[in-house]
Amino acid sequence: MTETVRPALFLDRDGVVNVEKNYLYRIGDFEFLDGIFELCARFRSAGYAVVVVTNQAGIARGYYTEGDVAVLHDWMQERFLERGIRIAGVYHCPHHPEFSGPCACRKPEPGMILRARDELGLDLSGSVLLGDKESDVEAGRRAGIRHLGLLVRGSRILERVRSQAGELPLRDWIEGILGKDPPIVEP
Repeated sequence: MTETVRPALFLDRDGVVNVEKNYLYRIGDFEFLDGIFELCARFRSAGYAVVVVTNQAGIARGYYTEGDVAVLHDWMQERFLERGIRIAGVYHCPHHPEFSGPCACRKPEPGMILRARDELGLDLSGSVLLGDKESDVEAGRRAGIRHLGLLVRGSRILERVRSQAGELPLRDWIEGILGKDPPIVEP
């Protein structure tokens, strides 16, 4: 574990970072959601680590391999780096209860978040989670994450969130957490 304790922006992958496509593992099928780079840059500039936590049941089902997921995640992180955004970690759960039995990492269990906390030195009480399914939010709640957001479905753009404050534009949700002009912190 690292000595630095900082908050994180936790993101689900499918439906938040990229357009939801069932059992996505090919680079050619990957489409970033509009607004994801700006969202991550805003939180990075405020000193947050950016962490992706994703259930990947296609591995347990035999649709693709751990190696396929690693290639896709490396490519995804490179696209963020091209825009000056470092992803602190990408964590995936390769399990599915019907194929590999229960585990502590598949959301809504908090295992991936807790592992990221331990490996990256994160302050979960000051962290943020944005997901597109109730299981994402529940994992964050079980891990003790303070700010939980559920994307409102129906578009390829990050624009509306349901949170403790109700449903509101994503911009307003971010400003409620970071303020209008967050401090600039070197990545």
